[in-house]
Amino acid sequence: MQLSKTEEELMNHVWKLEKAFMKDLLDVYPEPKPANTTVATLLKRMTDKGFIDYKLFGKSREYYPLVKKKDYFSKHVNGLIKNFFNDSASQFASFFTKETNLTKAELEDLKTLIDSEIKNKPQ
Repeated sequence: MQLSKTEEELMNHVWKLEKAFMKDLLDVYPEPKPANTTVATLLKRMTDKGFIDYKLFGKSREYYPLVKKKDYFSKHVNGLIKNFFNDSASQFASFFTKETNLTKAELEDLKTLIDSEIKNKPQ
């Protein structure tokens, strides 16, 4: 299951705050802030999709994530590789390194990360 762009934006706030009431979530939005009803609708949809849940404190709901950010984006990236790059990580890496205008320093950092991962992989 996937989040819409607006749900993803709200989910990023939930991940950052870890636990949040509606007021807390509205506070982190830049101006112009979305309407309370908009955020409430998004929270309901995200709850129905199984991304968040809440604890009741009287009539107030404290929302918290059920899905880890790393897990969500890992699944997202793997789906991207499968659907757009013929399930080929090397095609994805080629596209990513050539089409994203990375600096030489950023490419060196990526190389260091990859070299480190290669060393840590079992034979």
